[in-house]
Amino acid sequence: MFKEIEEKWQKAWEEARIFEADPDGREKFFLTVPYPYLNGNLHAGHTRTFTIGDAFARYMRMKGYNVLFPLGFHVTGTPIIGLAELIAKRDQRTLEVYTRYHDVPLEDLLTLTTPEKIVEYFAREALSALRRIGYSIDWRRKFTTMDPAYQKFIEWQFWRLKELGLIEKGSHPVRYCPNDQNPVEDHDLLMGEEASIVEFTVIKFRLENSDLIFPCATLRPETIFGVTNIWLRPSKYVIAKVDGEKWIVSREAFEKLKYMDRHVELVKEVDAKEFIGKKVIVPLVNRAVPIFGAEFVDMDNATGVVMSVPAHAPYDFVALRDLGANIEPIVIISSGNKDVPAKEIVEELKIKDQNDPELEKATKILYKREFHTGVMLENTGKFAGMKVSEAKEKVEKELKDLKVGDVFYEFSEKPVVCRCGTKCVVKVVKDQWFLRYSDEGWKERVLEHLDSMTIIPDYYKEEFRNKILWLKDKACARRKGLGTRIPWDREWLIESLSDSTIYMCYYILAKFINSGQIRAENLTKEVLDYVLLGKGSLELAKNSGLSEDLIKQIRREFEYWYPVDLRSSG
Repeated sequence: MFKEIEEKWQKAWEEARIFEADPDGREKFFLTVPYPYLNGNLHAGHTRTFTIGDAFARYMRMKGYNVLFPLGFHVTGTPIIGLAELIAKRDQRTLEVYTRYHDVPLEDLLTLTTPEKIVEYFAREALSALRRIGYSIDWRRKFTTMDPAYQKFIEWQFWRLKELGLIEKGSHPVRYCPNDQNPVEDHDLLMGEEASIVEFTVIKFRLENSDLIFPCATLRPETIFGVTNIWLRPSKYVIAKVDGEKWIVSREAFEKLKYMDRHVELVKEVDAKEFIGKKVIVPLVNRAVPIFGAEFVDMDNATGVVMSVPAHAPYDFVALRDLGANIEPIVIISSGNKDVPAKEIVEELKIKDQNDPELEKATKILYKREFHTGVMLENTGKFAGMKVSEAKEKVEKELKDLKVGDVFYEFSEKPVVCRCGTKCVVKVVKDQWFLRYSDEGWKERVLEHLDSMTIIPDYYKEEFRNKILWLKDKACARRKGLGTRIPWDREWLIESLSDSTIYMCYYILAKFINSGQIRAENLTKEVLDYVLLGKGSLELAKNSGLSEDLIKQIRREFEYWYPVDLRSSG
């Protein structure tokens, strides 16, 4: 009975077109939710997201607003191509997942061997499911990110970014799948979506009376003045020629270095025990310090060689205490401490040994305190009196200028696994297109807009601010997948997050495209400049294939609906 009632009213809503919103005399309210990715049927998470948006849309209609609530479908990137390949290969795990969890009949699933068939099938299923739920969506505005008209819109967006100097070609570290031979973004990953790329400073400690280098990777280069020893794991390492220098690194680090635009050559495998007890020279201070063995050294983190600063690193302090080594910590930073800073925090948290889980907490507390309030002491030479935050950059520059410093890129968390099942690496990609998210002027404008926004819950606003300030240049193109070609370099495809940043304004255009009033070829750069930015004149109508009246109508509707009033996500 309830199903019959539901279907009756859904049919009535559709026939009356009550959710189709056009400009009128009322105050408008434009809300959007993230469009779903169509590599499977929609799930409960989608239902939650769309239901929150729908409830708000209905509430604002009850208050008398003219409400626009549209939805499209995201299909670009590599996941759909990967799925088509797995189905074509009759991969048993994939067939089981999609028949059992996505409820796709096997006879239908076996036909989905091309990306186009997958998009068509799951778009049809998604639309049916969303209509059955009864969401108050204006379906005249639906689209997929592979529609020819949408691709013209994305081409225009990238031309604009290029004209603004916000796209450039260069070499940058990216998350990379060795199997697909492509940079990967969050949508491309099975695991490690939150992993960022961390830049370690490599400090080259030379073995005494030798040309062999022990490259210690650190996030705190300013603490070099407090180094008392270095750590190796009592295990197998390799000697490798790295750009002509002989480095001793873990086998894992050797494999990673191959992807970092370096000339890397294996010399031989060695046992760390050969070096434990010998001494290395600390750069800048020219002091000889011993090599000790430690089980806590992670061979899969950076170089597998660690410098020890027991006055300012709780792990080092506790390791030396456990070892019973007669090593005096060297305090080089003042942050209000009365004793050795690492000793104070270790005793405060009652840390027993190297296996104590509180060590991680102690490290974070001390790092944060010293970075924000610490001042370099007299025993740091010309860096004395500097704030730690300033000294960190200056010491790093000095090390690199003297050719005793380098960089090593690592993931912030592991594992990072591509949807194809391959473990990803950090790769320094050459001649790749990047969005210049590091541009300070761009960041300033975005922060101004952020200040004018209401974020709920409000403490997320600070998270947005921190993320904006942190952002660095990001790869925006790939060679494999579904997507829009970069218009001036058609060997490259625009990746699936970079084509999904301003799609909200495309909903205004989609109504005219779906009704047949606009074709993809009509969406010239001049037309989009005029209707979306108000630039140019109606003279453009002569060469666009569109009438002046239609162009003016689209511009009026854009000015009426934009900007978005509510973005409901998660």
